[in-house]
Amino acid sequence: MKILVIGGAGYIGSHVTREFLDRGYAVTVFDNLSTGREENLFGEAEFVRGDILCDAELAGVMRRGFDGCVHLAALKAAGLSMQRPEEYSVTNICGTVAVLNQAANNGIRCLLFSSTAAIFGSPKYLPIDEGHPKEPENYYGFTKLEIERILEWYDRLKGLRFAAVRYFNAAGYDIGGRIRGLERNPENLLPIVMEAALGVRPGLSVFGDDYPTRDGTCIRDYVHVSDLAAAHVSAFEYVVKHGRSLSVNLGSENGVSVLEMIGHARRVTGRPIPATISPRRAGDSANLVASSKMARELLGWVPRYSSPETLIESTWNVYRQVFGETGHL
Repeated sequence: MKILVIGGAGYIGSHVTREFLDRGYAVTVFDNLSTGREENLFGEAEFVRGDILCDAELAGVMRRGFDGCVHLAALKAAGLSMQRPEEYSVTNICGTVAVLNQAANNGIRCLLFSSTAAIFGSPKYLPIDEGHPKEPENYYGFTKLEIERILEWYDRLKGLRFAAVRYFNAAGYDIGGRIRGLERNPENLLPIVMEAALGVRPGLSVFGDDYPTRDGTCIRDYVHVSDLAAAHVSAFEYVVKHGRSLSVNLGSENGVSVLEMIGHARRVTGRPIPATISPRRAGDSANLVASSKMARELLGWVPRYSSPETLIESTWNVYRQVFGETGHL
């Protein structure tokens, strides 16, 4: 079967591409390389450079004919979304509508959408299941929730089946070391911790230590990116087999605080990793931990690599390869 991975040169996209290739699919990557990296491309996958905001480029690749499409091209920094909502509106919402229109026009059977736990906002209860109230507290989460609603309408009106896979906190790198392209200008915790461990940056900021959590810092559910990639393939196969759409949460079901993750990283790397407490960021929830019961029951999905130690070790191995032990390229 033929799969188009939009954003397939990015951090998550490259792992999703690798998983589809490993399972025997024919994969085409469509990416504008604004945040994706050429070193994340694989020789077995065809690459088409283009932008979802250019109708001609998007239509050109979609006309090649695909059984499914994975859409991962979006802006994803929650904090920046509160400062630049116009950029998030254009890229995330308008860009996705363009993808949906071309997918529907070109007979694509299933669209996999990269969604997020940010659609839920502060939890009313834990762990967060699929039926949890959806009240996003940052604009990034709002854009993803609006897209999920649009997807439901395209399902009803256009017959475009979808799987909205809601990541909690993606982290880690390919266990086999086949992916080495680092994120540009990382905003997530673990890459920043790695840069601090190597001396690429002098230290890191912990945004708030007065949350109602066990150590005052935010708690997140970290899930290995390879586990997420496996879930994408399983979700695609489920939708194709059953002919119905799916929205599912993907997490390890294990909450780790910011300070705990930094502590794990210090032990794994053997580095001091300086950290200072800074004011809270707008839009950050205190505690986000998933229930992945639906993914287990419907997809047979079980995260294999999502322990804090494996997340850190797989990331540390890549960062040391790229920067060297002294933090120099």
